[in-house]
Amino acid sequence: MLHNFEPPTTDDEVREAALQFVRKVSGSTHPSRANTAAFDRAIDEIAAATRIMLDELVTTAPPKSREMEAVKGRERHEKRMEREVRIRTAAATA
Repeated sequence: MLHNFEPPTTDDEVREAALQFVRKVSGSTHPSRANTAAFDRAIDEIAAATRIMLDELVTTAPPKSREMEAVKGRERHEKRMEREVRIRTAAATA
Protein backbone atom coordinates (compact mmCIF):
# COMPACT_ATOMS: atom_id res chain seq x y z
CA MET A 1 0.00 0.00 0.00
CA LEU A 2 1.39 3.42 -0.95
CA HIS A 3 -1.57 5.75 -0.45
CA ASN A 4 -2.10 8.17 2.43
CA PHE A 5 1.19 8.06 4.32
CA GLU A 6 2.94 10.76 6.28
CA PRO A 7 5.48 11.58 5.00
CA PRO A 8 4.09 11.00 1.51
CA THR A 9 5.22 8.08 -0.63
CA THR A 10 8.48 8.82 -2.43
CA ASP A 11 9.18 8.30 -6.12
CA ASP A 12 11.68 5.59 -5.14
CA GLU A 13 8.92 3.70 -3.27
CA VAL A 14 6.62 4.04 -6.29
CA ARG A 15 9.36 2.73 -8.59
CA GLU A 16 10.06 -0.23 -6.28
CA ALA A 17 6.35 -1.12 -6.33
CA ALA A 18 6.35 -0.88 -10.14
CA LEU A 19 9.40 -3.15 -10.28
CA GLN A 20 7.70 -5.67 -8.00
CA PHE A 21 4.59 -5.60 -10.21
CA VAL A 22 6.57 -6.10 -13.43
CA ARG A 23 8.52 -8.97 -11.87
CA LYS A 24 5.28 -10.60 -10.77
CA VAL A 25 3.57 -10.21 -14.14
CA SER A 26 6.59 -11.26 -16.18
CA GLY A 27 7.57 -14.12 -13.90
CA SER A 28 11.16 -12.91 -14.03
CA THR A 29 13.31 -11.07 -11.52
CA HIS A 30 15.92 -10.24 -14.16
CA PRO A 31 14.96 -9.99 -17.81
CA SER A 32 17.13 -11.39 -20.58
CA ARG A 33 19.11 -8.90 -22.63
CA ALA A 34 16.48 -9.19 -25.35
CA ASN A 35 13.72 -8.20 -22.89
CA THR A 36 15.50 -5.53 -20.85
CA ALA A 37 14.10 -2.57 -22.81
CA ALA A 38 10.51 -3.83 -22.52
CA PHE A 39 10.99 -4.59 -18.82
CA ASP A 40 12.45 -1.14 -18.09
CA ARG A 41 9.81 0.65 -20.16
CA ALA A 42 7.04 -1.18 -18.29
CA ILE A 43 8.54 -0.18 -14.94
CA ASP A 44 8.77 3.48 -16.02
CA GLU A 45 5.20 3.55 -17.35
CA ILE A 46 3.70 1.80 -14.33
CA ALA A 47 5.61 4.06 -11.95
CA ALA A 48 4.38 7.16 -13.81
CA ALA A 49 0.76 5.95 -13.81
CA THR A 50 1.01 5.04 -10.13
CA ARG A 51 2.40 8.47 -9.21
CA ILE A 52 -0.44 10.20 -11.10
CA MET A 53 -3.02 8.04 -9.35
CA LEU A 54 -1.51 8.61 -5.88
CA ASP A 55 -1.39 12.36 -6.48
CA GLU A 56 -5.06 12.40 -7.52
CA LEU A 57 -6.53 10.17 -4.81
CA VAL A 58 -8.61 11.98 -2.19
CA THR A 59 -9.27 10.77 1.33
CA THR A 60 -10.63 12.11 4.58
CA ALA A 61 -8.84 9.43 6.62
CA PRO A 62 -5.87 10.52 8.69
CA PRO A 63 -2.47 9.67 7.18
CA LYS A 64 -0.98 6.30 8.12
CA SER A 65 2.34 5.81 9.83
CA ARG A 66 4.87 3.57 8.07
CA GLU A 67 6.07 2.29 11.42
CA MET A 68 2.57 1.27 12.54
CA GLU A 69 1.84 -0.36 9.18
CA ALA A 70 5.10 -2.31 9.49
CA VAL A 71 4.09 -3.51 12.96
CA LYS A 72 0.68 -4.60 11.64
CA GLY A 73 2.36 -6.41 8.76
CA ARG A 74 4.69 -8.30 11.11
CA GLU A 75 1.71 -9.26 13.28
CA ARG A 76 -0.18 -10.59 10.23
CA HIS A 77 2.92 -12.53 9.18
CA GLU A 78 3.30 -14.08 12.64
CA LYS A 79 -0.37 -15.15 12.64
CA ARG A 80 0.04 -16.75 9.20
CA MET A 81 3.14 -18.61 10.38
CA GLU A 82 1.39 -19.80 13.54
CA ARG A 83 -1.53 -21.05 11.43
CA GLU A 84 0.89 -22.80 9.05
CA VAL A 85 2.63 -24.56 11.97
CA ARG A 86 -0.75 -25.71 13.34
CA ILE A 87 -1.76 -27.07 9.92
CA ARG A 88 1.54 -28.88 9.37
CA THR A 89 1.57 -30.26 12.91
CA ALA A 90 -1.99 -31.54 12.55
CA ALA A 91 -1.17 -33.15 9.19
CA ALA A 92 1.94 -34.83 10.61
CA THR A 93 0.03 -36.35 13.54
CA ALA A 94 -2.93 -37.50 11.42
